[in-house]
Amino acid sequence: MDRNYSEDQIHEVARDLIAQVRSKVFCLYGEMGSGKTTLIKALVKELGGIDRGSSPTFGIVNEYQDRDGRLLGFHFDFYRLEDEMEAFDLGFEDYLAQDAWVFIEWPEKIASLIPEGAAKVCLDVVDEINRKLTIA
Repeated sequence: MDRNYSEDQIHEVARDLIAQVRSKVFCLYGEMGSGKTTLIKALVKELGGIDRGSSPTFGIVNEYQDRDGRLLGFHFDFYRLEDEMEAFDLGFEDYLAQDAWVFIEWPEKIASLIPEGAAKVCLDVVDEINRKLTIA
């Protein structure tokens, strides 16, 4: 999948990603402001999450439930991590072991902990309005 889109198309992009990607682990790569958190919010909503979704930069991880109160997934923001051991100490592998969606911002900070088969979603800024999404 290689696609340019604007924010008003984000839910369509999220639906397409969910339909096309086989993994429940999404690694989102992109510079600050490229739309990683915005895309995760749309993914959570399209999956039936009741939470609006927000960047967990200060708490590192957010947990989401579906409309029935069941675990839907986790959103990690590893921007502030100094090394992979911090994620390991957080119990990152335990989160991965659950049957849940996992969305990871700044996965390059924990490269050796990313499971095989995880989706690599790259976001690039085209201009103020448009973004380019590539599945690598």
